[in-house]
Amino acid sequence: MSRYIVEGGIPLQGEVEISGAKNAVLPILAATILGQGQSVLEKVPDLRDVRVMKEVLEELGAKINETSEGLGVDTSSLNACRIPPQLMHKMRATVFLMGPLLARFGKVELCQPGGCNIGSRPIDLHLKGLRALGVQFEEEEGCLTGTVEQLKGAEIHLDFPSVGATENIMMAATLAEGQTIINNVAKEPEIVDLQNFLNQLGANIRGAGTDMIKVTGVEQLHPVEYEIIPDRVEAGTFLVAGAITGGELTIKNVIPEHIEAIMVKLTEAGHQIEVKNEEVKIKAAARSKNINVKTLPYPGFPTDMQPQFMSLLALAQGQSIITETIFENRLNHACELQKMGAEIEVNNNQAIITGSKNISGAVLKAANLRAGAALLLASLAANGKSIIENIYHIERGYECLEEKLIKLGANLHKEKSEGALDNVK
Repeated sequence: MSRYIVEGGIPLQGEVEISGAKNAVLPILAATILGQGQSVLEKVPDLRDVRVMKEVLEELGAKINETSEGLGVDTSSLNACRIPPQLMHKMRATVFLMGPLLARFGKVELCQPGGCNIGSRPIDLHLKGLRALGVQFEEEEGCLTGTVEQLKGAEIHLDFPSVGATENIMMAATLAEGQTIINNVAKEPEIVDLQNFLNQLGANIRGAGTDMIKVTGVEQLHPVEYEIIPDRVEAGTFLVAGAITGGELTIKNVIPEHIEAIMVKLTEAGHQIEVKNEEVKIKAAARSKNINVKTLPYPGFPTDMQPQFMSLLALAQGQSIITETIFENRLNHACELQKMGAEIEVNNNQAIITGSKNISGAVLKAANLRAGAALLLASLAANGKSIIENIYHIERGYECLEEKLIKLGANLHKEKSEGALDNVK
């Protein structure tokens, strides 16, 4: 178990390269099951969650190796359909294996997935969509077994535009008989990336990025080489790092269209944003203006950036309001920011933030991935020293974060801390 020791108050300066997207690579790793043979993935970030997904694939019989081109994933010798419970409990994204395993083998066995504790995230929409394709599920002692002789295309309407359910149904439908139409789908860039990967495998999918996706089933898929898109949340996090420390940063390897909502809010808060091709530069104002933020499905403001903006607004002028509409427990990092002197009042799904000129270092505990990033950002801007525990949460979603921040001038280091590692649920 490790922790960060951070001395705040240093404006960050320089350039930072954004890694491949965590939320794109995890479903794409799962989708390699569909293309029998070795697919090679480029720009795969070295993250805790990626390591868990690789471990799951190996448990199922896949062979994984580093090649000169990227990460090789050979799924031709897969011989199991049971996702190990101990690995499912580590990470929610293991649920992405349902669709590919059912499409290829007609069977999957799994338990309730783990992940960040940010509110209720049931898999009922995943199950509803897969049932519509013909899958029968049986539950026993908290574990599910899904079976199907032949997936058949269907018209499916999602009650909520769930990213995970959209992706799982897409992957299952690639080898289904006939056409599948999925309505009210999520529009995130990671879904478009998954569609592009699946189509290179030989799938026939149209509509990702819109309200409706059409999948025409094919008989078989083949392995390919593919490059993962840049991580828009990492890009947004570094933009906020520049803003909150009063610095000047150039974010490289980014798709600006994917972070439009983030850039709009930073501009509204008074910071200068300059976009050039695949680079975004931020020149921070002396102090952020107060703004209001409401999380929404893409292309709205991302819930994965809400905690980082709470840290930024804790140092802004005047009063700001954050409204969280996606996850009911995603304001629980406010209590940790309060330890630093931030004035935040939480009422149900709203946080009312009265900006302070200064916040102070404190001993903090990351409750989940993005909350941990928010605490790190606040620590970089605070007066004095902060200690952030449970940083394994942060390492689930940010590659080489410590090294990247140090290169930008941050004063932080990682050290071992005593105590048992909390369970990731």
